[in-house]
Amino acid sequence: MRALLSILIIASVVFTANAKTPLYKDATKPVEARVNDLLKRMTLEEKVAQMCQYVGPEHIRESMARTKGENIAKNDDAQGFYQNLSVNDLLKLTENGMVGSFLHVVTASESNELQRLAMKSRLQIPLIIGIDAIHGNAMVSGTTVYPSPISMASSFNTELVRKSSVETAHEMRVTGLQWTFMPNLDVARDARWGRIGETFGEDPYLVSRMGVAMIKGFQGENIADKNSVLACMKHLIAGSEPSNGTNAAPMDVSERTLREVFLPPYKAAIQEANVWTGMAAHNELNGIPCHGDKWLLDDIIRKEFKFKGFIVSDWMDIERMSDLHRFAPTFEDAFYDSVDAGVDMHMHGPGYLEGVVKLVRTGQLSEKQINAACSRILESKFRLGLFENPFVDEKVYSKILFNAEHKQTALKLAEESIVLLKNEGNILPLDFSKLKNVFVTGPNANNQAILGDWALLQPDENVTTILEGIQSVAGKEKVSFFDCGSDVRSTDGSKITEAVQMAQKADVAIVVVGENPLRYMRNQKTSGENIDRMSIDLLGQQDALVEQIRSTGVPTIVILVGGRPLSINQIAEKIPAIIQAWEPGNLGGEALANIISGIISPSGKLPISVPRHAGQIQMIYNHKPSQYFHPYIDGPSTPLYSFGYGLSYSTFELSKPVLSKSIIDKSESITVEVSVKNTGTKDATEVVQLYIRDLYSSVTRPVKELKDFARVSLNAGESKTITLNITHEKLAFYNRNMNFVVESGDFEIMTGTSSLDKDLQKTILTVK
Repeated sequence: MRALLSILIIASVVFTANAKTPLYKDATKPVEARVNDLLKRMTLEEKVAQMCQYVGPEHIRESMARTKGENIAKNDDAQGFYQNLSVNDLLKLTENGMVGSFLHVVTASESNELQRLAMKSRLQIPLIIGIDAIHGNAMVSGTTVYPSPISMASSFNTELVRKSSVETAHEMRVTGLQWTFMPNLDVARDARWGRIGETFGEDPYLVSRMGVAMIKGFQGENIADKNSVLACMKHLIAGSEPSNGTNAAPMDVSERTLREVFLPPYKAAIQEANVWTGMAAHNELNGIPCHGDKWLLDDIIRKEFKFKGFIVSDWMDIERMSDLHRFAPTFEDAFYDSVDAGVDMHMHGPGYLEGVVKLVRTGQLSEKQINAACSRILESKFRLGLFENPFVDEKVYSKILFNAEHKQTALKLAEESIVLLKNEGNILPLDFSKLKNVFVTGPNANNQAILGDWALLQPDENVTTILEGIQSVAGKEKVSFFDCGSDVRSTDGSKITEAVQMAQKADVAIVVVGENPLRYMRNQKTSGENIDRMSIDLLGQQDALVEQIRSTGVPTIVILVGGRPLSINQIAEKIPAIIQAWEPGNLGGEALANIISGIISPSGKLPISVPRHAGQIQMIYNHKPSQYFHPYIDGPSTPLYSFGYGLSYSTFELSKPVLSKSIIDKSESITVEVSVKNTGTKDATEVVQLYIRDLYSSVTRPVKELKDFARVSLNAGESKTITLNITHEKLAFYNRNMNFVVESGDFEIMTGTSSLDKDLQKTILTVK
């Protein structure tokens, strides 16, 4: 702390009196000129300070109260305070211009207070304040909590995802926040990993389309718009297929797989959506911690993909290059490795400013490197308009948060994201007018688990639980409910007995099971960040609860709530109706009630395969031809439910795909037409999916790859022809020499309603 105070003294005396308004404060001047002018006025310490991010003072106070000021475990990525830096010290640093950014600031009043302190500094550089607005600004109380990303991906509706992101950005800005650590572009390929729920699933193309839509929603056409925020592509890279299923575990992957599976969403984010920031990953990649991987962050992301924004570290991961990975002997060495690799901002904590300044003073880092990092951060602040107005009107936000338009978007997105997995005997939809007793139970029937991870406790009046949703459509007097407790890990056996007794008197039973993703219920949390599992079975007595209710003979419907695919073999075999609700947000109960009652026909499709068992992992649809050449001897080699799968209350008839040209040159693109007819009696929506397979190639290729999709809504009996696209880039892959090429030969073009062969029709495209 003494060294830091010395830096403050030095900075405070370097002051050039100038009555004239400096160029960097002139909003009429080009941003580049403003950045250069400000950079020339800054001391080395002030430049490095812009690279420093700290958790907000209120978060520190809450963490200290929660942990009673004891040391935080090194693997704790949620608590945040500093043993050698008090809140008052941090506020003083802010006042002296020695802080560039904060995170975990959740009120407009705290944001304004921190900005007021920054305005007392010599150069009056505003702060940029970031937050994990993963699916709505849900870390702030009273906001709209949209369905989680895995739910969003199930909708296959990029426009609705974009719209929800526009609204999230607006809710962020009115609470004083300008930067979201989203989208998560990890391609999720291990169901044991707890962060599946904050991803868009297992397919690189779907992840790319969802990511681009989200970024464009956050950033708008121009981030100078007062309601736009910076997006952040994360996590660079490949932490979503960890070696043992646990967050931050090592990842070893070939460059081919890296470029074909994990990098495409980032390339799209940069080149199609102009994403402004990025975040390095917790994990190591092929022996190099990602925060020190210059090949990844500089050679590929900056130079090859032409990324112009700034890169922030993840939580304490620069220090972990030393004390966890043993890659750097000291923290100072880790600071050097990260800056040299291309990390521009440190999340979070003291020591970084002094360490980096020392590295420059001793010549290990150049001031040119610091200038580059600082310039990128300053540019974002200029473009956001923070130099003109860093404050927010604290009287306005109550009119914006959870307003009618935002609620409607959240409801529609939830309805479109719900996946009907099974509907034997057409038990669904329910005609509540003919039912006298609808029994509801299960640990997730009447709580906020539907909000998902990255959400704090929301006002009860803002959350429609599943029970409340069913009561609203069925009539409260018809619904009987048994509270068996909300802890999915341990349902009391005696409570199961009571639930069964109540179920016996019902016309139908709805059992809501799954996982608990809520981060404010730490002792009961079973999915989400750093909550990884050995098995993917239902925990506790949930299977027993479902089976004993089913054994009464009462028609039983199971609703799954949670952020990861679950192995539900017993339920899939015996229960007639199963709904994958994922984490549908604070209007999830209403959305589910609309699906169950038939007000809305389900249209969601799985963005990730559901394994039968953890032993099947990796379980992906786009596997190589030899993956199941020798089958398992103790069970099927197929998933329980496949990528792209999802039922409707109607039926659809799709024509064979018709190509605009059946023979093309390597540089050509084509269109694919498919006629879709609703052959059922209900108005409904289908998601038409297009897959390709390179039949013979110089490098082995997946058995199928998603390359386009379209939602089509049809009245009963209505037909439409939709057009899908195959560009030459979609036919390309990395050959033996790692060149991205289209090879001549035949490609199988498949269109249908899921990735299952039985749901696809095929034709051949020949490339000359």
